[in-house]
Amino acid sequence: MLSVDARQEKAVKRLLNIHSVIACSRVNGPGSRLVVFFQGCKRRCQGCFNPETHPIKRANLYTPEEIFHKYLKEGTEGITVSGGEPFLQPEGLLALLKEARKQGLSTVVYTGYRYEELLSLKETPLIFEHLDVLVDGEFRMEEKEESLLARGSKNQRLFFLSSRYSLEDFYMDGKVELIINPDGTVVTTGFEAIQKNETP
Repeated sequence: MLSVDARQEKAVKRLLNIHSVIACSRVNGPGSRLVVFFQGCKRRCQGCFNPETHPIKRANLYTPEEIFHKYLKEGTEGITVSGGEPFLQPEGLLALLKEARKQGLSTVVYTGYRYEELLSLKETPLIFEHLDVLVDGEFRMEEKEESLLARGSKNQRLFFLSSRYSLEDFYMDGKVELIINPDGTVVTTGFEAIQKNETP
């Protein structure tokens, strides 16, 4: 039986430090997807589409169950996890993917690490068991992906860890998506930065 301290420690490890969540996207992988952006990244790739996720700081703390309860919509095909760097929170990432599987969702994770680097993490085999597709590698602006393949740069590799998807499924209808939330806030997501017009 776990002690009170051990139970509290286990509960803390299941909390995810999340930058933001998009309830419905169609450019972050096949079909309609719930997209979870983790907070914190040590790579800080030049030209990254999500630089606000880089600082290693507390943002929004959720359990996996809270994320699905708050954001999961009917008709969602899967969850895409990005960042920031999801593998900086390996235990939380594993808990999130396990819960996604319980919800019947497909799972896609983007990481700045190379596949080979991830093999040194003790959680990696279990994470891979609950993962359909891994997209690895840092973003390189000089190798930017010009096609509609759902990756930022050509050095990034897609690993199909189940038979659910193939490469053809990762060609999107567009590279960027503009989402207007019910509260009027506007969010952009995808694989292209939207340049804001400067007022002279």
